[in-house]
Amino acid sequence: MNRPGLRFLFAHPAHFIALGFGSGLSRWAPGTAGTLAAWLLFPLLSRNFSEAGFLVFLAAAFILGIFAVGRAGRALGVVDHGAIVWDEIVPFWLVLLMTPAGFLWQLAAFIWFRFFDIVKPQPARWIDGHMKTGFGVMLDDLVAAGYALLVLALFKVIFGG
Repeated sequence: MNRPGLRFLFAHPAHFIALGFGSGLSRWAPGTAGTLAAWLLFPLLSRNFSEAGFLVFLAAAFILGIFAVGRAGRALGVVDHGAIVWDEIVPFWLVLLMTPAGFLWQLAAFIWFRFFDIVKPQPARWIDGHMKTGFGVMLDDLVAAGYALLVLALFKVIFGG
């Protein structure tokens, strides 16, 4: 699999978005790097929106991601290339929006989101294997986000939060 660099990142705005503003260029675990970038950007972005406004922003970012990820994937020759991390960023922002305040809750959200993104429980595995489009790439991570939120909700009931 070819490894994109800075030239690819800046060749088109869709590449810049799909590669998570460059976080997807990480040589080590680009999906994790993209999720970390999302975590770092979340406080800067979320404070500019109401909760409802942030949900609208996330919906727009998801739709934008369908097109950006699709274009970058075609340019790379692999629809879900490892350097494409926008599909981690947007769903993790949703997870963080719904996570109780505090570093430990956010850390748990990060760990559970990465776990479900890597393991890909159904229907994420089916989506990943059969929907080879920008929408499919974005959707399987949204499913992972749903699983992470479910586990966090259970933790909240058990441990309080």
